Amino acid sequence: MKGNEPRFSRVNRKKMRNRSNRLLNSMIGLVILLILIVGASIITGNKDDEGKEIASEEKVLDEAGSSNDETQKEENDSISDSEDEEGADGHSDTEGDDSEESSAPSKEAEGTADSEDGAKDEEGTGMVTIVPGTDEIIKETITNPAWKPIGTDQSGEHISQYEANSIDYIEKKKAIAYATGFSEDELFYKRVKNGGGPQKSIGIVTTKDGSKIFRVYIEWIDGEGWKPVSMDVLRTLDFDY
Repeated sequence: MKGNEPRFSRVNRKKMRNRSNRLLNSMIGLVILLILIVGASIITGNKDDEGKEIASEEKVLDEAGSSNDETQKEENDSISDSEDEEGADGHSDTEGDDSEESSAPSKEAEGTADSEDGAKDEEGTGMVTIVPGTDEIIKETITNPAWKPIGTDQSGEHISQYEANSIDYIEKKKAIAYATGFSEDELFYKRVKNGGGPQKSIGIVTTKDGSKIFRVYIEWIDGEGWKPVSMDVLRTLDFDY
């Protein structure tokens, strides 16, 4: 019996080693399995987190884009409103300027100034006619149906007079100035003479700075005074006037 103990002992040790190896292999396999499970969990968790982060970033970008779109739209609306207001103001200013220009009389506005042929007179009663001159003396000839008799302090039979202090001569000068659009104080009266009949006269005047020269034809209207009939805008006084 004693001779068999070493054999049994070796067998037992071999069995124990095999059992230990199987246990160890099982534990190693379990550990590897746990490692795989944990690794898979980590990878899956990271993917989920990355997905959430991507989704979150996309949401932020979408919100930012929407905000930018709204901001841009508000800015565009603001610009559009501003342009509308500016356009309205610009239109109003233009109308105001036109109104001021039309209401502010120029020196030659009362029927004489540099308007185009066929332009309406200020009172709308007819058409101002401007005919270009055909010689070296006359620049243009103007007729204006808006011209009216200036009124008179004379009564009875009218007699044309050319004495400087006579009422008739003073009224002639007033009618001449009225046609030019300048006041009497702004004019030099070069000559006032007979216009070809007892009730007609011609006045030749210049502005005091010499820049304008006019020859005005006037006629007498009984009970109403002298009335401008036509006016030449002259280039020069170098003629027998």
